[in-house]
Amino acid sequence: MPADTTKSTKSIMSGMRQLEIRTRRMVNDSLAGEYHSVFKGRGMDFDEVREYSPGDEVRTIDWNVTARAGRPFVKKFTEERELTILLLVDISASGNFGSAPMSKRDLAAELASALAFSAIRNSDKVGLLLYTDRVERYLPPKKGRRHVLRVVRDILYHTPEGRGTDSVKALDVASHVLHRRAIVFLISDFQSPGDPEKTRAELRRAMRQTNRRHDLIAVQVEDPRERELPNVGVLALEDAETGEVIELDTANPAVRKRFKELSSARARCMTSDFRAEGVDTLELKTDTPYMPALQRFFKTRVHRRV
Repeated sequence: MPADTTKSTKSIMSGMRQLEIRTRRMVNDSLAGEYHSVFKGRGMDFDEVREYSPGDEVRTIDWNVTARAGRPFVKKFTEERELTILLLVDISASGNFGSAPMSKRDLAAELASALAFSAIRNSDKVGLLLYTDRVERYLPPKKGRRHVLRVVRDILYHTPEGRGTDSVKALDVASHVLHRRAIVFLISDFQSPGDPEKTRAELRRAMRQTNRRHDLIAVQVEDPRERELPNVGVLALEDAETGEVIELDTANPAVRKRFKELSSARARCMTSDFRAEGVDTLELKTDTPYMPALQRFFKTRVHRRV
């Protein structure tokens, strides 16, 4: 028994080290500049109040001080020196699926690692919230390589207690534990059991509330087989989160067409909901390198900010 434990520990350390080397290299070569441009200085810290001068924005007036002093005062802000990144990572059972060499959970782990190493490279804090149909683990935002390695380890090797997905609960908890403005990455395949319309309405409400106080970015991780079925005859499909099994005759063109229509309609609904709530989105696929997509996403945000 002790030998197996030692082997397991060595395997975990080796996996973490390989991921660290891989993501650090990509961050240093490809991502560092984009990360800094997108996120540094997006927030402002309160500094002091001073008397109003002609030309000051009316919305910066501190009405409480103004009322006490009998003359107008405005709030003065300084650019935020450090940022807080919170990674909300869906580790539900559906994330274990992958028709490519990489599963959805593997892809989520790689992306989260790249973001975490980008953050500590810029002396920002990184936090982690793992969730299924419940909050599985929460690591408060901190700085430093040692903390980031713990974040990476938990994403890779935490054994979930739940199987389903509740992104609403994750967002609500994040809003509760974050006391200052943060960059919140919601990384999920957004596949939730239950009433689709009710789930959509609840998720929109949670995203709206989170995005008011923070900078919410939704990262949708999917596998190409979730959009289009191959022609392989009769195929048994099991819902990883509910255990429900259905059989589909993929040799039938009408079945494949209907599957594609339904998955495309679901994707359009998600895109529409994100856009309606002002949430920036990044779509990643298990069969495609994620770094080019992440770079394009950052550059788009930089251009829009300018």
